[in-house]
Amino acid sequence: MNLTTNEQLTARAQRGEASAREGYKWLVLIVAGTSAFMSALDGSIIATIIPQIQAQYQATMGDVSWVSAAYLVTISSLLLSIGRLGDMLGYKWVFGSGFVIFGLGSLLCGIAPTLPALIGGRLVQGAGAAVMMALSPALITTTFPGRERGRALGMLATCTFTGLTTGPSLGGFIASQWGWQWVFLINLPVAAAGVTLAFTKLRPTERRPGQTFDVPGALLFASGLASVLLALSQAETWGWADARTRLLLIGGVLLLVLFIWQERRAPQPMLPLRMFREPAFTGGMAAAFLQFSANFVLTFLIPFYLQQFRGLSPMAAGAVMTAQPAAMVSVAGLAGWLSDRIGTRIPASASMAVMAAGLWLMSNAGSQTPIAQVALYLAVVGLGVGFFSPPNNSAIMGSAPRERQGVAAALLAAARNVGMVSGITIASTLFAHLSRHLEFASAFRATLTVAVGLALLSGLLSLVRPPEARGAGE
Repeated sequence: MNLTTNEQLTARAQRGEASAREGYKWLVLIVAGTSAFMSALDGSIIATIIPQIQAQYQATMGDVSWVSAAYLVTISSLLLSIGRLGDMLGYKWVFGSGFVIFGLGSLLCGIAPTLPALIGGRLVQGAGAAVMMALSPALITTTFPGRERGRALGMLATCTFTGLTTGPSLGGFIASQWGWQWVFLINLPVAAAGVTLAFTKLRPTERRPGQTFDVPGALLFASGLASVLLALSQAETWGWADARTRLLLIGGVLLLVLFIWQERRAPQPMLPLRMFREPAFTGGMAAAFLQFSANFVLTFLIPFYLQQFRGLSPMAAGAVMTAQPAAMVSVAGLAGWLSDRIGTRIPASASMAVMAAGLWLMSNAGSQTPIAQVALYLAVVGLGVGFFSPPNNSAIMGSAPRERQGVAAALLAAARNVGMVSGITIASTLFAHLSRHLEFASAFRATLTVAVGLALLSGLLSLVRPPEARGAGE
């Protein structure tokens, strides 16, 4: 009888532990999802309020463009350092500090008296977003078991896509009701909730004593990537022949080459290059870069097609463009769930075929194509993008060493940001060149054909890479 009672108590304790583990997983997803939503929202919301910011500060378009560029460049340049610090010190305190920094940056933006002050606030905000972007996938991967990794990362992607979807319309509503400053100040209560949850509910993760931080590697990567991104983002404004563009581009590439040299000789490198010997990791990173490049070729061109070529108002064009992120949100969770059951290669490669088909359909849209049909084409692209990210992210994170999950997540975010800037640069440069010799529809079609090729190449890489090892989240 006593033995039976002990067995019952043991079984009850085991059930309690299992229930606590299950509840904790979803708490981590809520905290990570909040950070993903916030950082994506503030990347997309800014486009709506740029005209108001320009009018208030009496700034030129070139000057006001730094409000967006400062955020993106800061995030990209800090990602790898943040990922490494998280792997060394544990994710809880580093991740929680991201909410603090992001909230501070939002406050500085909301009370900025001048445009330089606003840009400075965006730099601080970008530093906080870099922490959250670099570590949220690492938190998910090290908390959920490998058999649930795709579903969890799919839900995280849903939060990101929701932020991208709601950003423009939410920004317009807030700015029209209370002024553009409240687009930033509205972040404060959300950041406060994130700080509270992160510092009080997240469990400390493993610290790795004896680790050293590769300061030269961090400086070389940050300065090199920032230089390249600045050159790409400002090339259309400055011109490719401008000395600033060339100096930043050449200097940035040289700094990144020095970074690779530093990582080969450092005893504890910022980025162990052996990670790229894993084909699933390298192939997934390359596929992500190509996918984001293809997507942002379309993202750059579609407002010109809808407003200049088709004559839609900005509000009507925004409504049509919502079809793409709405489709992304609708399938991200399903894509993650499916990849847990059949693997990551087939969903990732098939989704790029869908995306390429949508881009091809969009490239053939003309002046008489019904607007509802254009929205349908954009939705097809969105289905491809939404179905691609969760399985591809799962492949990347699953093939990275457990002790380098922060670095892997940081590289994934860097591939996304560099792909976005590259796609915009390809679109703006190629379309501007072709427009000098061709009518709008022909230049639009030729530029989007490049995006079709990028999507197909991403799908091919996803198809031929070997399956990832399921180690990180087990």
